[in-house]
Amino acid sequence: MEFAWSSQQRELHEAAAEAGARVSAAQPGGEGRHGDRGFSAEGWRAASEFGLAGLDVPVEYGGLGLDCLSTARVLEGFGEGCKDLGLLFSAAAHLFACCGPIARSGDPALRERLLPRLARGESIGANAITEAEAGSDVQALRTVASRDGDRYRISGEKTLVTNAPVADVTVVYACTQPGGGYLSLSAFAVERDTPGFLAGRPFGKVGLQGSPTASVYLRESPVPRENLIGAEGQGALIFKSAMQVERACLFAAYLGTMARQLDEVLSFAKERRQFGRPIGKNQAISHRIVDMKLRLEAARLLVYRACWLLDRGGDAMVEVSLAKLAVSEAAIQSGLDAIQVHGGLGVIAGAGIDEPLRDALPATVVSGTSEIQRDIVAARLGL
Repeated sequence: MEFAWSSQQRELHEAAAEAGARVSAAQPGGEGRHGDRGFSAEGWRAASEFGLAGLDVPVEYGGLGLDCLSTARVLEGFGEGCKDLGLLFSAAAHLFACCGPIARSGDPALRERLLPRLARGESIGANAITEAEAGSDVQALRTVASRDGDRYRISGEKTLVTNAPVADVTVVYACTQPGGGYLSLSAFAVERDTPGFLAGRPFGKVGLQGSPTASVYLRESPVPRENLIGAEGQGALIFKSAMQVERACLFAAYLGTMARQLDEVLSFAKERRQFGRPIGKNQAISHRIVDMKLRLEAARLLVYRACWLLDRGGDAMVEVSLAKLAVSEAAIQSGLDAIQVHGGLGVIAGAGIDEPLRDALPATVVSGTSEIQRDIVAARLGL
């Protein structure tokens, strides 16, 4: 098995880490704490200049056309350099849950009209599937799309929509055949100026505060027939495909954050002295740091393998779920470890030690909970 990166992948990773640092510097307040800020338009523009908004969008529509593995490696690099993980989370949601379905399943005219601006970051994408009574159970969705001549009228409420307050294009999933089960869902590209379409106020969240999240409301919103993504009834398949890529690639940004966190913990453990020697000389501290390294490297390999399989068109369902599980749960534990190593400094507001932990807490819930990932793997094991 070949573990070496290509020269292009190495260059992209290094450039992404440098670009991530520039993105942090471009945000209000510079390279300091980012956790208590909202969405940064300056940061988004700086990241888009690198190409972050179109990493895996086909070249013919203005993207970089990267495969899954290269996309993940770039996001990992951004995570190493950029302290605003919320911004990276927003970029990933834009890429994998909005651009991806349009690029893979949209009609040529729809792709030509929407993707170039999305790929350049001039438009921001969102994905609206979750409802108050339908989270993991997508077949319980109540949002309805009814045919009305050459358009659909969509009515319903979605919640926990990443990028909703700033999105120009939202992929909305609605029932076109109520009661039809798996084949009842369809996907639509709904544009910001659509009548009856409204984004609510951003939610306050424990972490990822640089990624705005809100509900969206549709009241008999007229959506042109050409904005249907794929065919009627293909929404569940389109969503499943988007989640496979998102779960494999988005969480690579957490790998970058964990790598930066490990470097910071190592430096602190070598410099901080207690009882006449660096605290890293204490076995309790050194073993905790080794465990952080172990979790990072194990999660990395699972992410890389999942992306490698996706790029080859293989069945990567188990590998993707394992990778998502490993990264999200490792990020939380490493956040706790970093606080413990820093001692009192770790719980001081404004020191920034707690920020990676707060950003990691949503990771076991978004893009399919840890419980859902375990259910997927268990089913494949015949349980």
